[in-house]
Amino acid sequence: MRTKRNIKIEQSKRMKKLNLNMEKQMNIRKMEVKVSEALEQIRPALQRDGGDVSLKKVSKHGVVIVKLEGACADCPMSQMTLKMGIEAHVKKMVPEVTEVRNER
Repeated sequence: MRTKRNIKIEQSKRMKKLNLNMEKQMNIRKMEVKVSEALEQIRPALQRDGGDVSLKKVSKHGVVIVKLEGACADCPMSQMTLKMGIEAHVKKMVPEVTEVRNER
């Protein structure tokens, strides 16, 4: 039987869940901003070699999806650039990031 007390408890649980979801989304947005700033810092080095990088997605698990563009897209060294350059810099600037992947 659903009493007024049970209904209030259910509503309270729903509100907590909603607040948690909103907090997670805000944290992801904050992380996206930090990642964008980190990419802006490394972008000039990529552009000097005719390449570029764009942010595609940041997951709640800290996985960043980027797209290597220009010369970087077809470069045989792109995986090294991604891991040793981009990922290392992004992780240094945004410790919540667990991995950076290239969009295929």
